[in-house]
Order: sequence, then C-alpha cells, then structure tokens
Amino acid sequence: MHWIDLLIFIVYMVAMLGVGVFFLNKNKSTDDYYVGGRTMSSWHVGLSVVATDVGGGFSIGLGGLGFTMGLSGSWMLFTGLIGAWLAAVVLIPRLSELPQFKKLFTFPQIFSIFYDKKTALLAGIISAIGYAGFTSSQLLAGAKLASSTFEGLNLNYALIIMGVIAVVYTVMGGLKAVIYTDTIQWALLLSGLVFIGLPLGYIEIGGYEKIKEVLPPEFLTLSNISWQDIVNWGVTIIPIWFVGMTLYQRIYACKSKKEAQKAWYIAGLFEWPVMAFMGVCLGMFARVGAESGMFEYLGYSSAAGMDAETGLPMLLRTILPAGLMGLMMASYFSAVLSTADSCLMASSGNLVTDIIGYQNADQKKFLRLSQILTLVIGALALLLASMMQSVLELMLYSYAFMVSGLFIPVLGGLFLKKPNPNAAFWSMLLGGGTTITLIVWGVDLPFGLDANIFGISASLISFILINQFKHK
Repeated sequence: MHWIDLLIFIVYMVAMLGVGVFFLNKNKSTDDYYVGGRTMSSWHVGLSVVATDVGGGFSIGLGGLGFTMGLSGSWMLFTGLIGAWLAAVVLIPRLSELPQFKKLFTFPQIFSIFYDKKTALLAGIISAIGYAGFTSSQLLAGAKLASSTFEGLNLNYALIIMGVIAVVYTVMGGLKAVIYTDTIQWALLLSGLVFIGLPLGYIEIGGYEKIKEVLPPEFLTLSNISWQDIVNWGVTIIPIWFVGMTLYQRIYACKSKKEAQKAWYIAGLFEWPVMAFMGVCLGMFARVGAESGMFEYLGYSSAAGMDAETGLPMLLRTILPAGLMGLMMASYFSAVLSTADSCLMASSGNLVTDIIGYQNADQKKFLRLSQILTLVIGALALLLASMMQSVLELMLYSYAFMVSGLFIPVLGGLFLKKPNPNAAFWSMLLGGGTTITLIVWGVDLPFGLDANIFGISASLISFILINQFKHK
C-alpha cells in the first residue's frame, strides 16, 4: 500500500478514537452512556441502525455472496427491510405505551415487565453472549479486509489492531460516540462505494460485456436462490429486529415514537435495495477479476481455492490508485467499526444492567464499571474471532442463538395479556439450547434448513404447552 493511503487510513482511525475521547468527558450519567441522553433525531438513529445492521460483516459477507451466487445474494438484506418496517409498525408503538418506557436501558428489561426477574436474567445472558459473538464477527471482517489489503499483515495481527481501535473508542464514548461515528462512517462507506468502488471496479474488469462473458447466466438473475436460503435468511434475520439489544437502545435514544418509526423506515430502505445491490455487485466484479487472472500476482490464477469473502478486498487492492485506496479502505473499516462498537455496547449493557443488576446512585462509579466491563467483553470477543474463519457464518450463528431463544417470548409479551413467566423461561432455554446443540454437534438437518428454524419451533411449542397448562 502506498504511503498516502496508509496516511489517510491512520488519520481516519485517529479521528475515530478522537470521537471517543470527546464523549468521554461529555457522558455524565448512564442515560448518556447507554441511550444517548434520549435526545437523538431520526436521521442520526436511522443511519446508525443501518450502519450497525449492515456494517462490515454484511458488507464483506454480501461481497462473498455476490462472488458465489451473483445478484440473488441481495435477497439476504430484503429480509432486513421487512424486519425494520414490521418493527416500526408493531414493536415501537407497543414499547412506547409502557409506563416504564422512559426509564429503560436494555432489551431484557422488558422481560421484567412482561414476565419476571428470573426470565429477564436469562434473556440478558442470551443477549450478552449473542452480541459478544456478533462483535467477534465484525472484528473478523475487519481483519480479513486488512490482511487482504495490507501487504505482509497476517490475520492475527490485523485482528489485534481492529480490536484495540473498536474497543477503546467504544469504552470511552458510549452510545453517543457510537451513533455519531456511525453517521460519519455510514456516509463515508456509501460515498466510497458509489463514487469509487462501483465505477472503478466496473471499468477495470471490462464492463458489462466482460461480466456476461465470464459469469454464469444465473449470476445476472434474481432467481439463482433456493427456497431453503430464503427461509433460512428470513427466519434468522427478520426476528432480530424484535430481539436486538442494539435496536432497543436506539428506540430508547429517540426523542419520540414518531422519530423512532421514521428512523426504522429510513434504515429499511438503505438496507434494500441500496446496500444490498452495491454489496453483491462488487462481489460479482471480484469474481470476474478472479476468473480473468487479475489476482494472479496474489497467488490466484482463478476463483478456485479462493475464500469468497476475500475476493472483494483483493479487487479493491488491485484496482484502486494511491489516495483512493486509502479512502476506500477507510470506508470499509468504517462499516466494520460501526457494527462492532454497537454490539459491544449491547453486550456490555446486558452484563451490567441485566446480569449483574448493578445499581448505584453514584453515576461516576456506574460509568466506570460499565467501561471496565465493556473492555473485558471486547477482549473476549477478540479471542473468539481468532478461532473462527467465516464472517457470515459467525454472524448468522450469533443471530440464530438470540433469535431462537428470545423471539417467541417477546411476541408472547407483546400480544398476550398475562403470559406465563415459566413458559417464557423454558421457551428461551429450549429454543436457544436446541439451536446451539444442533450447531455444535453438526447435525445433518432435513431439507438443508438452518438449526435456528428447529430452535424457534422448540421455543414455540414449549411456550404454548406451558402457557396453556397454566390456564387450565
């Protein structure tokens, strides 16, 4: 990498750390640290939501999908659009009606309202573990991007660099730092893709004629997808909008119910079609480049044997001139950091508020404990990332674990008058446990369906049976 690119990249990283330092002195209470003082506008929150949800993991993951299946990979984020708009219509109005709404910090706290403290504790444990795993996936995405871009930088060193930067400014700045940096990072990523990545990639690979010549015809359609993919993505991603701690924190951070709903509509549209098609198109460009021998100098004469998720970073490394390479890399690292910081905040909030249940009138002590535990979780997430290989796999595992345990009890709390706390507790335990067991044991599931589907089914059946037993 040219020294100009390296300088641009370093300046960007220092600027992000500077935001954390700035808000370190601005945070005066736990309201400031965890829910941004409850004064955020719809555009700031909406862009933060999509930056968090799409982020680096899905950006790199979408590039991998474009590399392996073409335009049809964009359907993954269509589920994000559906989930966001459903939450705007169903979830946000119901939450805003709760008398305790203005005092809530975390997602599991609603389980104390709908059920009891024991159920809320279990929800906090599931959410904390899931978001620690999701933080790991983002750090891994950044490390893959860095190791594929910076010559001589191996994956483990890249992980350490990404982990330190993401964890330090999140520990210092809290949710305000996260939301404001997310807005900057998302604008930077979108500009980089629209004005740099897409046009230069298209030109360098030889345009549409070269794409048609190299790629199989099904890559240029929206039907190169199996019904199993649609079901697996839908069941895994749509429910996350109802159980995601990062999303609840942003609902609480909004000025009003209308601002929150507007933010969710904005986020949905940016997910699909905007980000979805840009991500898979760049992945397709990388596939054309690989098959055309563009990456031969990196040891790949074709796409055979390549990690699909490294195709896009290799393309950018190859085609971008000095200066533009630094800007584009800063764009992608922006996406990675915008998700890692939010997930880290979510896991920290679960640990402090829902699991430890720390309460102290001294706000300074509360803030210091929150920052220390955020640092600890960040270190554990970094360790987990070092043990995994696939960004998309790690993300979907984390999603599946949370969704299978939490989705059904949330729906029960939202729509039933007096749901049974035992039904919720065992539903979470059996749902999340089923999914993790099937994943860890590597069970060959029927029809190629995801373990999450069987976990949600176990959660639903147990919830209905126990809840009905109570009424009888």
